[in-house]
Amino acid sequence: MSRPLSFREAATLVARREFGQRIRERSFFISLLITLGIIAVVVLLPRFTDFGAGSYDVALVGEPSGLQEAVAHQASVADIEVSFQSVPDAAEAEQAVRDGDLDAYVDGDSVVVDQSLDDTLRAVLQNAYSQVEGARALESAGIDPADVSAALTSATLRTVTLDPDADERETRGGIAFFGTIVLFGQLITYSMWVAMGVVEEKSSRVVEVILATIPARALLAGKIIGIGLLGLLQLTLIGGLGLGIAAALGAVSLSGPMITPVLTALGWFVLGFAAYASLSAAAAARISRQEDLQNVTTPVNTLMMVSYFGAFYVFLNQDAAAAGVLSIVPPFSALIMPLRMARGDAAGWEIGLALGLMLALIAVLVVLAARVYEGAVLRMGAKVSLKDAWAARRRTAR
Repeated sequence: MSRPLSFREAATLVARREFGQRIRERSFFISLLITLGIIAVVVLLPRFTDFGAGSYDVALVGEPSGLQEAVAHQASVADIEVSFQSVPDAAEAEQAVRDGDLDAYVDGDSVVVDQSLDDTLRAVLQNAYSQVEGARALESAGIDPADVSAALTSATLRTVTLDPDADERETRGGIAFFGTIVLFGQLITYSMWVAMGVVEEKSSRVVEVILATIPARALLAGKIIGIGLLGLLQLTLIGGLGLGIAAALGAVSLSGPMITPVLTALGWFVLGFAAYASLSAAAAARISRQEDLQNVTTPVNTLMMVSYFGAFYVFLNQDAAAAGVLSIVPPFSALIMPLRMARGDAAGWEIGLALGLMLALIAVLVVLAARVYEGAVLRMGAKVSLKDAWAARRRTAR
C-alpha cells in the first residue's frame, strides 16, 4: 500500500495539473496576442494622431532674398517642419491655398491663408520676415548685418536643469501605468479562473474523488499556485515582448530603468494574485453552479475595480496625500504602489511598509479562505453561507 501524499507533494501535483492543463488552452495564447496587439496600437497611436501636426506647406511669392533660409531656421528653432512649394505667381498661390494644397503663402508684407493662421506658423513667418527686413534696413543704413548678428549672438544663456531625470521618470511612469492596466486584467482574469475551476470540480463532483486522496488545503494551494504561475508566465511574456515591440518602434530604449517597472509589476502580481485568488476560491466554494459564480465573486471584483480606479487617481494626482496612503494600504497597494515605485515617488519605508502589510493580509486571507473552502467545498445544492461554511469546518476538525 502506497503512503499518502504529503501536503507539499499533493499541492505540487495539483499545481502541475492546473498549469499543464490550462497552458494548452487556446484562450491563453489568444489573450496574449490580443494584449500584445493593444500594446502595438498604443505605441503607434500617437504617431497617427500627430500625423500632419507641426508640418506646413508654404509658398514664397517672388522668393525674396534670404526669406526661405530665415523661415527654415526659425522652423527648426520652433521644432516644426515647413515645406516650401514653388508657385509662378500670387494667383496660383491663392488657388493652392483655396484647394488646401498650401497652408499659407507670403506675398510682400502679407501672409495669405484660407481661414486662420496657426500661431506657431505665424511666429515663424513673422520672425523670419523681421530678420530679413531688419537686415535689409541695416544694409541701407551702411551697417553690415553680419556684424550686428555676431554682436547679438555673442553671449548665450546656459541651461541648468534642476530635474534632469524628469523625462525618464515620466516615461517609466507611463510604462508602469500601462502595466497597471495589464496587471488589473491579469488579476481579475486569473482570479476568475481559480473560481471557475473550483465550481467546475464541485459541480461535476470530481472534488469528492480528489479529496478522498489529498487534503482540501493542498487542493486549494495547488490550484492557486498552478494558475498563478501561468498568469505570471503570461505577464512576463507580455512585459518582455511589449518592451521589445516598443523598443523596435522607437518608443522606449531597452535599459535598466525602463525594465524595472515591468519587474516591479511582476512582483506585485504575485502578491495581489495570492490575495484575490484566495478570496475568489473561498467565494466559489460556497456554490455548486457556474450560473451563481458572478454573484458570489462580485465583492472581490468590486474590490479590484476600486483599486483600479485608485490607480487612475494616483496617476493623475501623484502629489496628493491620498496617493501615499492608497499605495501602502492592502490590497490597493498591488495596483498602486508599482506606479509610485516606477516614478521614484515612494520612499523606502513606504515600500517596506506596503510589502509588510500586504504579506500580513495574504497570511490572514489564506487561513480564512482555506477554512471556508474546507467547510463548503463538499456541500452541494444551495449556496452555503459563510457562517455555515465556518461552522462546518469547525465540526470537521473535531
